[in-house]
Amino acid sequence: MEDTGALKGRVGLVTGGASGLGRATAVALAEAGAHVVIADIDAAGSEETRARVAEAGGSAEVVALDVTDDANRRAVIADLFDRHGDAFDVLVNVAGIDRPGYITDIDLADYRQVQAVNCEGPVFLTSEFMKRVQHLPEGRTADVVHIVSLSAITSGSGAIAYNGSKAGFLNATKCIQRELREKAVRQPDGSERPFPCRVQAVIPAAMDTPMMEQWGIPAHLMMPPSAVAEMVRTLLLLHPSSFVPEMQIVPRLEPNFPR
Repeated sequence: MEDTGALKGRVGLVTGGASGLGRATAVALAEAGAHVVIADIDAAGSEETRARVAEAGGSAEVVALDVTDDANRRAVIADLFDRHGDAFDVLVNVAGIDRPGYITDIDLADYRQVQAVNCEGPVFLTSEFMKRVQHLPEGRTADVVHIVSLSAITSGSGAIAYNGSKAGFLNATKCIQRELREKAVRQPDGSERPFPCRVQAVIPAAMDTPMMEQWGIPAHLMMPPSAVAEMVRTLLLLHPSSFVPEMQIVPRLEPNFPR
């Protein structure tokens, strides 16, 4: 396959790796040579993803991660750096949930859970990751890819929690990108160098994943998650001197549905 081995020697954490886009991303990165850490609260699904990676000839491990649990986030990041060292330099924030609801009947607990998974969780996971990679050796660049959603820049009915969470996540991503352009890392000799990490955002339209089943969209109107996973891999392979702030991916035939 194209780009086989291009990510060899790199360790990447993929959240939401038990199904859908997370699973497709784990396989795509493993096929490109990365050792993939499949992170999710769904242990059985994560093991199935690991089996898919093995079938593709790749390398993977499974970790239990609830992105809404701060202690869990910190422990996972610390453990991966302890075990893999500087090789752990890729984070792909895929995990996401959707709880439909109109303004007159939206459930508060559902709303808060969507915000916690889709925005707060990945932001603070990224924070923990960056605290470690800022010490990468000269010449190395870590990568973070945020999976946002076209729902971040569109509006519709019945998806207040999801659209709002993704809009917040997109703006948070833009803030992080700006901070990284402005932030320098002080060296032991007193000199400074650019922060050794780039953050890129993928903004996909509807994909044929388990999360979308509740909306009843015909599969032929959605993209396969493997198509978006290929774009994630492409972003990781860009030359370290450049980055794509945000990349929109939509089906060739625009689906017509109320989101």
